[in-house]
Amino acid sequence: MNATTAHATASDVRGQISPEEWQTRVELAAAYRLVAHFGWDDLIFTHISARVPGEPDRFLINPYGMLFDEITASSLVKVDHHGEPVMATDYDVNPAGFLIHSAIHGGRPEVQCVLHTHTQYGVAVSAQEGGLLPISQQSIFPLAQLAYHGYEGVALRDDERPRLVADLGTGNYLILRNHGLLTCGRSVPEALLAMYTLESACRIQILAQAGGGALTRIPGDIVATSLEQSRQVTKGKGAGLAWPGLLRRLDRIDPSFRN
Repeated sequence: MNATTAHATASDVRGQISPEEWQTRVELAAAYRLVAHFGWDDLIFTHISARVPGEPDRFLINPYGMLFDEITASSLVKVDHHGEPVMATDYDVNPAGFLIHSAIHGGRPEVQCVLHTHTQYGVAVSAQEGGLLPISQQSIFPLAQLAYHGYEGVALRDDERPRLVADLGTGNYLILRNHGLLTCGRSVPEALLAMYTLESACRIQILAQAGGGALTRIPGDIVATSLEQSRQVTKGKGAGLAWPGLLRRLDRIDPSFRN
């Protein structure tokens, strides 16, 4: 896609949607680019979804077949709760991706964004019987609200949806056994920063285990206070503290995600 085509496409899309939806598209495209930048992508697989502002039963998701570092605000596919596109697109939607995301969006109305990855460190921890261990400062934040979902094969069957929602419960972190990681949030930045923390904790765990020595576990009472510690360290701004800097980084690298 050349710059002229991208600009025309962005103009066409912006003319059909609300300013709030366009802002969500820019943030979601940024999240896809950041996933690629951090090396969390898996070719064209995995996915991030965002609920369309003012349209609770419509969602934005990646065009299936486009690499994450190619995704732009205007190329995102808008779908209904059945996963059917509601605006013209040349791309399909990943059926497994939509099943996972629509299940969580449907079961958790307050969730605006769901992010799912297949990183090597995340899958490695998901395959461990003990799951995520309390062995790093990074681990205590997801552990305070971490859930697990057993592997049922590629997520293509509707009957898995209620089990996904039930296993996640009210938390924002989910380890899909033998599969990968999932985070959700009240915004795109919140889901992205949650994944950054969870992925970091998994990577640290695998590196620590590779050393072969005994591991020191963080006491449970410290883990239990992690949410309050998080609020203090971010000055109450949560994901909003780091997100503007991440956008500036993307703008320096390649601002075309905004198209």
